[in-house]
Amino acid sequence: MARIAGVDLPNKHVNIALTYIFGIGHSSADEICRKAEIDTAKRINDLEPDEINKLRSVIENEYVVEGRLRTEVSLNIKRLMDIGCNRGLRHRKGLPVRGQRTRTNARTRKGKRKTVAGKKK
Repeated sequence: MARIAGVDLPNKHVNIALTYIFGIGHSSADEICRKAEIDTAKRINDLEPDEINKLRSVIENEYVVEGRLRTEVSLNIKRLMDIGCNRGLRHRKGLPVRGQRTRTNARTRKGKRKTVAGKKK
């Protein structure tokens, strides 16, 4: 089992296994394989150590992944909250940020329902 960027990659095709790394999707996984000159049909356990080192060097030199990417994203959200823009306020309140409706749905973002007592007569 290969370990790249602090992630144990499963024994799948190389381009699929690379998507287990936070910050690498399908298109960037294909691009990494192309740059490292590795056949995407190969499985992770079939790779030679020098091929794994090529993958590792391409990812470390050209991509921001895992811990660095997570901190960068959280700092961006914190900056939005600090300057008090609309997106930052919505993050602070725990509401959807990108214009989705909240009258119905949005339960994932808003959390469990809080019941409001009905009017007394």
